[in-house]
Amino acid sequence: MIIKSMHEMGIRSEHAYLAGLVSIGASVAAWMGSLKVEPGVGLDRADRWGIFVGEWAPTFFGLGLALSQYEQQDGTITAANVHELKEKQKVS
Repeated sequence: MIIKSMHEMGIRSEHAYLAGLVSIGASVAAWMGSLKVEPGVGLDRADRWGIFVGEWAPTFFGLGLALSQYEQQDGTITAANVHELKEKQKVS
């Protein structure tokens, strides 16, 4: 039900995968930022921030997989379409 709602809002699997990749970068940025912005608090606090933000990535990748399966069942994207796109890219 949630996946269907997300799909109807225009969120595609590629968006969720991109959000997962961005959250990995945000995790590193949060860790480094916490070290610099809060000096004296220690490495433990920075590690907690990095881990907190880092837990978002698997969630986004899981949503991407669920959306991808929904797109295949819905007919929005099929394996044939993916193969056609790859062939066009090879030719170009």
